[in-house]
Amino acid sequence: MKETISRQYFADKQNMGHDLVEYFKQEILAGKLNPGDRIVETKFARELGISQTPVREAVRQLAGEGIVTLVPNRGPVVNELGARDIFEIYSLRASIEGLAIRLATQIASDEAIAELERFYEEMKVKVTDDGIGTLLEESLHIHHSIMKLSEHSRLLHAYESISFQIALVNRILGNESTKEKEVEQHAELIEALKGRDPDKAELTMRKHIYRSYRECMDLKEDETEGFGAHLWF
Repeated sequence: MKETISRQYFADKQNMGHDLVEYFKQEILAGKLNPGDRIVETKFARELGISQTPVREAVRQLAGEGIVTLVPNRGPVVNELGARDIFEIYSLRASIEGLAIRLATQIASDEAIAELERFYEEMKVKVTDDGIGTLLEESLHIHHSIMKLSEHSRLLHAYESISFQIALVNRILGNESTKEKEVEQHAELIEALKGRDPDKAELTMRKHIYRSYRECMDLKEDETEGFGAHLWF
């Protein structure tokens, strides 16, 4: 996760819109802003040493991305991910990444796949390193690498457009995901690439993402059972 942007950083910036949006996203991912919390524009402007106008503009962009809702008489409120939101994020991932790995099995070079496999082998070694608490970043790297191996620029853009939503659901799973589980579950993606079978690879990716979806829904005890596999395959 990126290091929190400092107050002085904003004070020295001329065009801070994008960085303010990233700042609020970091605060949400770090748990400093949680679902239902208000974003008090005057408070953040004061704490960051800037005027209220760029904060308001950043909040409007967050609202446009569906991250906050502008509630009458309350102001901006951080949205909570409900069952429908989680289904849409994961099912969209399944479609995007399923196509990506299908393409990658057909066009990625042997050297590129071997390089990703070497990264995975290094990831396995980290399981026994007590100084490393999680392998979520490594898991994300594998998924992003497969996206790049597809050599499909618009597909990669679509993936990056939902990267924050993906990070949000990963936050839900983060405390439950062990290093051993991350290593075990991502072995199938490496093998699918090496197998060079587009149909099998796409199905493997879809099942991989569906499994994460089910785990996420199981953790949200206040939600319904979610959307079944018949909508995925």
